[in-house]
Amino acid sequence: MKNLVLATVLSFVGFTAFANVDTPELDEDKATVITVGDFEEISVSDLPEAVTSAVAQNYPTATVDKAYKNDQDQYKLELSLEDGTKGTVYADAEGNWIEM
Repeated sequence: MKNLVLATVLSFVGFTAFANVDTPELDEDKATVITVGDFEEISVSDLPEAVTSAVAQNYPTATVDKAYKNDQDQYKLELSLEDGTKGTVYADAEGNWIEM
């Protein structure tokens, strides 16, 4: 009886060891790629009016310390607030905030 149970267990383990588990593949056509790098520093005075307006509206006590631009007309802004807090925000050319 023990041999029968042992043989059943071993055959079950043998079959499951060779089970093929299908893993879904990523469809590259549907993937969204956001490039974070390749920002080049620009003068703060070269920022579009829409971006400076968005900073003034959403961060009224902030000053733009440095500004960067990439090939996709996205802007990286290093801000500092009156209380000494510093941070980085990203915006497009129309002044819409984006997450990177």
